[in-house]
Amino acid sequence: MSDLNDGQLVLGYLKGDDESLVVLIKRYLKPIYNFICRYVRNGAEAEDIAQEVFLRVWKNIKKFDREKKFKTWIFSIAKNAALDFIKKKKAMPFSDFSSKGGSAFGGTDEEGENIIENSIADTELLPSEVLERADIARILNEALEKLSPKYRAVLFLYYNENFNFREIAEILGEPIDTVKSRQRRALIMLKKLLS
Repeated sequence: MSDLNDGQLVLGYLKGDDESLVVLIKRYLKPIYNFICRYVRNGAEAEDIAQEVFLRVWKNIKKFDREKKFKTWIFSIAKNAALDFIKKKKAMPFSDFSSKGGSAFGGTDEEGENIIENSIADTELLPSEVLERADIARILNEALEKLSPKYRAVLFLYYNENFNFREIAEILGEPIDTVKSRQRRALIMLKKLLS
């Protein structure tokens, strides 16, 4: 069943196959959790919000427009749930988020390990090369943490989740030109931070 695409799984669930929804949840649990971490910067809070996202998906899947991509729809729900949480918490303003834990792209895995460092670290490399790559990942994470969440979200969706600009615009509820501009500005800011 895991070889079915999202649309087929949605249709299967709507026809009464509960396992189809389970497959969708398993497919999107980690990406949604990582995306939410971009906003709230706290693993436990991100878990709670991710649960809320999947509850909203379950409650609203009958309203899902099957002409659209499920992936775009679920990430839109995740963005809204994260923003709702931030508003309720009345946390610090978006632009004042500090670099608390996790990596800038993808957060941490189930064991609390940095996903970027783990994906960059290659056990076939010499120890000095592994350390050098981990150091590059750390430097990149530190630079990304200095960007505001609106820039980090665009970079995460574009480079980690492989959304195109139109899909990102739909998820974030922004004009496509704004998304393109943010991506360009974010890369320019990163270049300055890294030089």
